[in-house]
Amino acid sequence: MATQQYKAWSVVTASTIAFTVCFMIWMMFAVIGIPIKQLLGLNETEFGLLIAMPVLTGSLIRLPLGMWTDKYGGRIVFFVLMLSTVIPIWMISYATKYWHFLFTSLFVGVAGGSFTVGIAYCARWFKKDQQGLAMGIFGAGNTGAAITKLVAPAIVVAYGWAMVPQVYAVLMLVTAILFWMFTFSDATHIVGKHVTIREQLQTLKDPKVWRYSQYYSIVFGGYVALALWMTKYYVSEYGFDLKTAALLAAAFSIPGGLLRAVGGYFSDKFGAHTITWWVLWISLVCLFFLSYPQTEFTILTVTGPATFHIGLGPVMFTIIMFTMGIAFAIGKASVFKYISDDYPGNIGVVSGVVGLAGGMGGFLMPIMFGALVDLTGIRSSAFMLMFGIVWVSLMWMYFTEVHPLHAEKESSRVGS
Repeated sequence: MATQQYKAWSVVTASTIAFTVCFMIWMMFAVIGIPIKQLLGLNETEFGLLIAMPVLTGSLIRLPLGMWTDKYGGRIVFFVLMLSTVIPIWMISYATKYWHFLFTSLFVGVAGGSFTVGIAYCARWFKKDQQGLAMGIFGAGNTGAAITKLVAPAIVVAYGWAMVPQVYAVLMLVTAILFWMFTFSDATHIVGKHVTIREQLQTLKDPKVWRYSQYYSIVFGGYVALALWMTKYYVSEYGFDLKTAALLAAAFSIPGGLLRAVGGYFSDKFGAHTITWWVLWISLVCLFFLSYPQTEFTILTVTGPATFHIGLGPVMFTIIMFTMGIAFAIGKASVFKYISDDYPGNIGVVSGVVGLAGGMGGFLMPIMFGALVDLTGIRSSAFMLMFGIVWVSLMWMYFTEVHPLHAEKESSRVGS
């Protein structure tokens, strides 16, 4: 008979693989959206809506999925979720009109809700001092975004964009079957049917939940938005072809997934607050440089006019994006360490609320990115928007966490 430890690590391994596949599918419009944009003649705002539409469903469904996970257990909810997306994924290959893509992508977006299910499912198999690591390992499934950028362009070039959803539909079906075979159920992890929806939704009254939601809308929502947007950005800003652009965009997506386990370890060791604070500051610095648009200016000198160019080249741009990807990966884990520390009894529903906020950030930002480009003509306006969001979050964190902590320490020093 399998030991509890074996079951725990088998659950984490199978869930991480399943989440990776779900994330690959959730992000596929980042690649196939580019030829679809050309096919349908979409503007930047319409393209932003196209790539973000799956994120909408994956965000809105996170809260009910978290509640169902607490109530019925993560294994069955995860399995049914994956099976429910197989047919909609396949149907994308038959879409011919803009509304066809928007409609089918809504159903495909359910795959994005897998995070809320898996994070609660995995965490409950471990003790509190290991939950950060376990959730971090599971969260490494975000690398599905990078895998899509590496795999999907090759399929598009060889067989056309319509082959991508067909391959992904088969992959999802096989993954769901393997997931059921290698995972386990534990009745003690189920909160029970006696818990009402109203009781679960009481967490919405907690201001800490909203604060954690704001943090997550950056480190996850920003990650999703940029993972969707970067391939197109490299094509438009630097003139790369689809395969090269997707490969460079993967430099942001890869650390954003793989290093999440490292973020879980650091959060266990140094605390969620300390890690999140530094993540936001590093992100702010990165976004400051990313926000500066390509600029040419002329200075009248004694020898005549001199023209200069200031702007990030593709190499420096990729390095900064890679750095921010690392920060976001660590931040995604640290935010969920807050949740496992403060809400051990109902991780599912709280992670559903926080995950919903993060997902909505990932849905709204690509649309706003496109609208800003259409309105201003400046591609780096996407980073300007994110810079402002991070700055607001840092101020909120300072006045609700950092300042009270300093005041408490000062009061204790005076009192002694």
